[in-house]
Amino acid sequence: MKNHNQNVSHEYSKAIIEGANSIVANTGKGKFAGYEAADIDLVSEEVLEQSFGCGNPLAFSAVQPGQTVLDLGCGAGLDLLLAVEKVGANGRVIGVDMNDDMLALAKRNCQDHPNIELRQGVIENLPIDSDSVDWVISNCVINLSEDKQSAFDEIARVLKPGGKMLVSDIVGENIPAWARYSGAVKAACAGGVISESQYLDGLAQAGLANGEVLARQFYDANQIASIVSDAAPKFLSKLKCCGKNLLQSVLTKAVRPVAQNIWSAKITARLVEQP
Repeated sequence: MKNHNQNVSHEYSKAIIEGANSIVANTGKGKFAGYEAADIDLVSEEVLEQSFGCGNPLAFSAVQPGQTVLDLGCGAGLDLLLAVEKVGANGRVIGVDMNDDMLALAKRNCQDHPNIELRQGVIENLPIDSDSVDWVISNCVINLSEDKQSAFDEIARVLKPGGKMLVSDIVGENIPAWARYSGAVKAACAGGVISESQYLDGLAQAGLANGEVLARQFYDANQIASIVSDAAPKFLSKLKCCGKNLLQSVLTKAVRPVAQNIWSAKITARLVEQP
């Protein structure tokens, strides 16, 4: 798992450096679906550009003032900044990320909020006390884990009784082998996906009840092909045949099996209170 985490972390550091030329950065096209205009207005353009998620994990949430929210794979801090608005001055927001570059960005972006705390760690072994948070959120991160059950178990461990998780994540079925074993595609949230039923079963096995898919966002072949095409070397992206972009055309055909079987889902569950 160590090598896997290093590879994924490398891709996200690369995304910060290369920006729009990175496959991870391009994965975020449409990532602000589910965010209200008022949410987007709360953060700077720089924070938006540095965010590589697949939806708003706080949508449909009922986070209350004074509560504690934990963000798994907090990245540059977009969802931390939105969460701190919900918990208020008496609440607490904790962001965990394994990537040094992302944590540095989050520290800079969140420096005006003393009740946002950042910690380095992996989601399979969280540096968080047991029974200490009211909400766990995450944005397109759990799918990257090679040991999702450990991640689910950790979510259950850190939640207070009655606490809830609400994540935006990529799920799918029948993903071709070439996508599953491509390092860059894995980092772009396609290679490591599991099905909705496997996701919900894993949550239930961890002791999280009332698992439910609240919303779905689907992608077509052109969208996925554009993600890869825009990150390709410029000389490849300029090739044309019969007046059409050759790389885009080839990729659209190649990724059609992926597009048919992969989507973003908003998933929730809660830790049952003991009688």
